[in-house]
Amino acid sequence: MVDDEPEVLSSLKRVFFEDDYHIHTARNGQDALELLGKVRIDAALIDLKMPGMDGLALLKEIRKGYPAIMIMMLTGYGGVREAVEAIKLGAVDFLEKPFSPEGLRARVAQLHKIWELKEENRNLRVRIEFEFGFNRLVGNSTAMLKLKQMIAQVGPTDASILIQGETGTGKELVARAIHHHSPRSDNNFVPVDCAAISESVMESELFGHVKGAFTGAHVSTLGLIRSADKGTLFLDEAGELSPAIQVKVLRTIQEREVRPVGSSKSYQVDVRILAATNRDLAKEVSLGNFREDLFYRLNVVTLSVPPLRDRREDIPLLARYFVKRFANDFSPVKDIAKEALSSLENYDWPGNIREIENVIRRAVALGREDIILPEDFPPNIYQPPSGALQKIGHPSDGSLATYENAAIQDAQAKSRGNSKKAAEILGIGEATVYRKMRKYQIRV
Repeated sequence: MVDDEPEVLSSLKRVFFEDDYHIHTARNGQDALELLGKVRIDAALIDLKMPGMDGLALLKEIRKGYPAIMIMMLTGYGGVREAVEAIKLGAVDFLEKPFSPEGLRARVAQLHKIWELKEENRNLRVRIEFEFGFNRLVGNSTAMLKLKQMIAQVGPTDASILIQGETGTGKELVARAIHHHSPRSDNNFVPVDCAAISESVMESELFGHVKGAFTGAHVSTLGLIRSADKGTLFLDEAGELSPAIQVKVLRTIQEREVRPVGSSKSYQVDVRILAATNRDLAKEVSLGNFREDLFYRLNVVTLSVPPLRDRREDIPLLARYFVKRFANDFSPVKDIAKEALSSLENYDWPGNIREIENVIRRAVALGREDIILPEDFPPNIYQPPSGALQKIGHPSDGSLATYENAAIQDAQAKSRGNSKKAAEILGIGEATVYRKMRKYQIRV
């Protein structure tokens, strides 16, 4: 926080008394620049009018030396013209005095969300080879090698891509790999689960809204599309978009601009759109459920992710990958037996990658040997000899709910009812264990 009046700085600090921010203050531009050389600063609130180096001059210096810092300008009444100039120079927001503490906290909370997105992407880039290169697209089958080749080929282009595949095949991993291989990889990758967001709030989530646009809109929001500016927007399950939202998405693609809900102003955006679906969108177009013009805009290039049953030779690689990924100090499991691999290869995997991931996660968590054995799998994958004892809560189907139920029961048994230790065994939070126990009515 930079302001030449100490009482203003004290007031600003009190506004954020209950928030978990590390706050530094400076009374002039020179002190602010010296502070930047000593500590890491992620966001700055700068008063526009200060003696000596004013807010605009300080903004220019910060943008030259520390371009990642998000800057909000604080301006007195009638300072909108200067604030607009600040936005042009790189400030991300401005707030006109007098403002309410709640309004300031809300605006800074928005900056914090943007910061979290940037931090997430920065951390992901640090682990890029493991997370979003091809290392998470496990498989050397002909189908997977062809898919990886296509990703490497279309990634550097700016074409819209439609990713098709059954549920659980890893369509988001493909989208992230495309983003990683594109010139936009240094900017945000913003995933949107179109099936999980209700139609009533989808427009606001995607396009943002202005303060007062509807009941409860206490502050303006950027929206997910503008959050992905210069980066990639991933529309997962795009076939679930309502007709009204389809129209607005089409307009965004054509005009390269976004109009927030309740606003008369449009904002230019530069975003690459990737879409995924488990539906046959061409069929949905013929049935009148999906706009033909939007379909062709999204379907410049189509990538098909093969189901696991069509690339069985990749199953051993996937199994060992997940064993390594889920290995922990609370489980002796380090590998998987050949007989267990045979059981996996003979199963059809209707849930695809997501299902085998859950199966191996459970086997690692509950395993009592240094290798996974066939009897560590649920009976839909391995049928033990008649009369053999089954472990507690082995699920009778391949659903995630039954895996969770059985895994939590077995972890509680293994930890002798210690929920904290059970959470460590499962690799989840203790609160999640309690929530799942209530859900499945598990008592210890």
